[in-house]
Amino acid sequence: MAELDRRGHAGTTRRRKSSSIKSFFGFLRQYGHITNNVAERLTLPAREHKEPRVLTTREYQALPRACSHDTRDAAIIELLLQTGIRLSELARLTLDDIDLPSRISRNPANTGSLFVHGKGRKERTITLNYKACKALKAWLKVRPNVDSSRLFVSKFLEPMSPRAYEYVVKKYLKEAGIKGASVQTLRHTFATHHVAKGTSLRTVQEALGHADLKTTSIYVQLAREVMNKELQEHAL
Repeated sequence: MAELDRRGHAGTTRRRKSSSIKSFFGFLRQYGHITNNVAERLTLPAREHKEPRVLTTREYQALPRACSHDTRDAAIIELLLQTGIRLSELARLTLDDIDLPSRISRNPANTGSLFVHGKGRKERTITLNYKACKALKAWLKVRPNVDSSRLFVSKFLEPMSPRAYEYVVKKYLKEAGIKGASVQTLRHTFATHHVAKGTSLRTVQEALGHADLKTTSIYVQLAREVMNKELQEHAL
């Protein structure tokens, strides 16, 4: 266990290897291959709590700029940032799942909507703000006319896979100079910055599709940490 720690293995990896060792020695003892199960004295490493990665204001503003030259990719990034939907939910979106206003503006009464097929067959409708509407409208103008009803298609005119979406996000995170982030980071960023800016926890909960408000409440502390970090770094 000390050697695994020295190699830098995460606690989850060390726990998994510990469980494998205990199971293996339990098998050896059960079938008489050994008389003394030394693995019984092996203590499982404590579970580690890994704090979610959240983009700073500077980072999440840089990301859309990095993909502004590509209409489809810009719509994908903007949709993730402005709604906080999961990768699996993004991959299931169809043309019928979006409803855009005829005229896009910042008027609160003039928003779009996104119908999301969530986890456990749970469905919800999320508001599309003017930034998401603008990006999606631009994409729909140039979207190829293909048989598939999926919202986003690849350059081969096929529905994009979850892996393809991951590639797109990873590509622009790298171009924007953002490290240690992923698709899930954009979901955490959406929730954390909305809480920091005063959006109610109930609204964030409904947007994320959380069954329990306790799950959403973790973003309260994250929002405070982001605020502390940014005000410290950007002191006037």
